Amino acid sequence: MSDDVELALRSTRVVTPEGVRAATVTVVGGTIEAVLPYEVGVPAVDLGDDALLPGLVDTHVHVNDPGRAEWEGFWTATRAAAAGGITTLVDMPLNSLPPTTTVGHLRIKRQAAQGRTHVDVGFWGGALPGNVKDLRPLHEAGVFGFKAFLSPSGVDEFPHLDSTQLACSLGEIAGFDGLLIVHAEDPSRLTDAPAGPAYAGFLASRPHAAETDAIAQLLHLARRSNARVHVLHLSSAAALPLIAAARAEGVRVTVETCPHYLTLSAEEVPDGASEFKCCPPIREAANRDLLWQALADGTIDCVVTDHSPSTADLKTPDFATAWGGISGLQLSLPAIWTEARERGHQLTDVVRWMSARTAALAGLDRKGAIAPGRDADFAVLAPEDTFTVDPARLHHRNPVTAYAGKTLHGVVKSTWLRGQRVYSEGEFAEPKGRLLTRTG
Repeated sequence: MSDDVELALRSTRVVTPEGVRAATVTVVGGTIEAVLPYEVGVPAVDLGDDALLPGLVDTHVHVNDPGRAEWEGFWTATRAAAAGGITTLVDMPLNSLPPTTTVGHLRIKRQAAQGRTHVDVGFWGGALPGNVKDLRPLHEAGVFGFKAFLSPSGVDEFPHLDSTQLACSLGEIAGFDGLLIVHAEDPSRLTDAPAGPAYAGFLASRPHAAETDAIAQLLHLARRSNARVHVLHLSSAAALPLIAAARAEGVRVTVETCPHYLTLSAEEVPDGASEFKCCPPIREAANRDLLWQALADGTIDCVVTDHSPSTADLKTPDFATAWGGISGLQLSLPAIWTEARERGHQLTDVVRWMSARTAALAGLDRKGAIAPGRDADFAVLAPEDTFTVDPARLHHRNPVTAYAGKTLHGVVKSTWLRGQRVYSEGEFAEPKGRLLTRTG
């Protein structure tokens, strides 16, 4: 142990890659130096029986800043993340204005974020019709990969790719071994949702086949080009056999799902409650059970929020016209932990899904584990404590949540970024987040 230890945290439940154990974690220069026996003789912050987790890494967040900062923004998004135990997020290339589809637009995005992030923030680029020439420069500028839609995105400035355009973008990205992350719904399978407050009509407008057909097309092109691809926010379990078979054949595909698909169900959505509206949609409880099985067997790699907020006025009672997106940054950890513990999973599983594998997806090799050499990013969680979700107490810019009134297990007591406490018991330090690039 070095004489330069600047911080030590001691807990009876430290979640490490080898499992949960009593330990003392020492920090030097913002980096984890060692994971030592619990009884080691070093002055330490004693966390008692609260669990010490690696900070979560959320690779699917729409911050919407600049351009639609009234929907969210770097200041509020990263505060909500810190309050939820998330220490790193990767921002989607939409719904900001401009979208992150050129190096110049990336520069504007980074300027908007500078000095306003309470956690570390990286950026995805976007793959649009006509911007193939911009993909390699964006990759060299440090984006973590490229997002594409196979169906309309919901905002005019980010159009979707048809099959020819998808193949062209994939070929370019494969040339520098980049990563394409894909909103996979087939537009030919989508219909206009009927006007009105009934959720059933909206759900029927985005059937399982929309996902399975789009994913089949993506897997075919990925196989042909040997490209790395990632399926975003999988909601339909019907696509799981396709994914498993492609992976067995050597296709380089990873898959995520989201807390709302794992903890909510179509059967419980009240009429007019468009805070539950997202695309692809929240499906039936039986489908949810199959997603949990796929998480357990590794077919689904990770869990991310797809935090996609809007102002409250856009969440109208009409499922046909309401904005489609769910705010979840602050609540993702307790929401998943609440359901996971009921299904017999452990904190080690939650950390694998929400920290280790998300860090690996983005190539963030200093994140995602309590291990020597990693960034000293931590979340302190009281796993047995409960709270009832009050939208007014959330740190998202707009207090709209599908979890309102739900009682959840797991209270985030504090959050630490490179050995500095950035959140504790409802209070925030000055922003200490860094803007990350793929190259360092």
